[in-house]
Amino acid sequence: MSETDPIGLSPAEWEVMKVLWDQGPMAARDVFAALPEDRDWAYKTVKTLLSRLVAKGALAYDQIGNSYLYRAAVDREDMTRQEARSVLQRLMSEAVSPVLAHFIEEAELSDAEIKELKRHLDQKRKQSRK
Repeated sequence: MSETDPIGLSPAEWEVMKVLWDQGPMAARDVFAALPEDRDWAYKTVKTLLSRLVAKGALAYDQIGNSYLYRAAVDREDMTRQEARSVLQRLMSEAVSPVLAHFIEEAELSDAEIKELKRHLDQKRKQSRK
C-alpha cells in the first residue's frame, strides 16, 4: 500500500481488520465468532465485509479445500497512519494548530504519551528546518 493509493475502510471493515490483525489468519466463520458480541451482524454480512476487504487489497486469502483462510495484506500501523492523515485532512484546511490543540486537550494522555508526542514534534521541527 502506498500513500498515493489510500484504501479507505468503513468502521465495520475496521472491526473485521482488527480481528485479523490481533488473531492472525482465520476462516470466515472464525472471524464471525471472534467479533464483539454487541455486533448483531449476520454471518453473510461478515462474508460481504471480507469480500470487500479483499477487493480493496486490505485482505488476502488462501483457498484450502472449499474454504478460505483470510489474512491481513496491509500493516495495522500503516492503515492507522493513513486513517489519521485522512481525518486530519478532512478536519482542517490550513489551520493545523487549533485542530491538534483540540485533540490534545480532549485526549487523556499519560506522561509517557506526552513525552512521545513531544519527541515526534521535536523530530518534525528538525525535519522542517532542513
